[in-house]
Amino acid sequence: MILIAGATGTVGSELVKQLVEARQKVRVLVRDPAKALNLGSGVEVVKGDLSKPETLGAAFAGVDKAFVLSPPGPDLATLEGNAYDAAKRAGAKHIVKLSAAGIEADFFAAAPGATWHNESERRLRALGVAWTILRPGPFASNVINFWGIKQRGGLFLPVGTGKDAPIDPFDIAAVAVKVLTTPGHEGKIYELTGPEMLSYAEVVQKISAVTGKPSKFVDVPEATWRQEMQSAGFPPPMVDTLLAYFASVKAGRWYATSTVAELLGRPARTFEQWAKDHAAALRS
Repeated sequence: MILIAGATGTVGSELVKQLVEARQKVRVLVRDPAKALNLGSGVEVVKGDLSKPETLGAAFAGVDKAFVLSPPGPDLATLEGNAYDAAKRAGAKHIVKLSAAGIEADFFAAAPGATWHNESERRLRALGVAWTILRPGPFASNVINFWGIKQRGGLFLPVGTGKDAPIDPFDIAAVAVKVLTTPGHEGKIYELTGPEMLSYAEVVQKISAVTGKPSKFVDVPEATWRQEMQSAGFPPPMVDTLLAYFASVKAGRWYATSTVAELLGRPARTFEQWAKDHAAALRS
């Protein structure tokens, strides 16, 4: 039995789908079971709340392996720590955490989001249960979910001509399936990226080519972006984390890895492939 905490998000829902397709026994932990209805009938749904450890016993009972992720925030390490403790009490043999790329790098480690993940990783490594940590770079889907390309007709980000290697969430889930269902990944930290370094101007060009609709990239000042995000209600620690990321992109600090290809035995999916798969959403 594999338990997924965080099953209704971008990576979690794709992971559940791929595990079911691989004929694995899957259980999902959700606060609201109604939100798990689209995960299909081949999934066991258990209600629980990572902020309430007393609700986690039934979810982790009989679980062999657990995949844990929590939305970013100051309580991330506490929430994920509650999941780790519940997994250990239930006798789980392996815990996989979804973290973030670069959180130990000197140019990013001081960002609030990096400190949250570093503390959660520390708790996991000290738990006494076999673990694997996945550190993906920026999701290709961020252009829809966070950067607001549909609403604004382009990307307005303080990144200059800097480049990064966005990863298709499909590949993150595929790596998680590999780690959860095959041996030899215990005690490993895998940094996962897409196969190509792209500027955000190049990202916009690829989206325009796929959708047939013009889009633009604008390198906005950091202060402008901060003001816009705070006005939209983004928590200040998240704004600080994203600005630290943008500054490191602008400075050329990021990189691509070959880890996805090495683990899966096939090339990592390109941003263009992701865009073609999501062309309808990008056009709407």
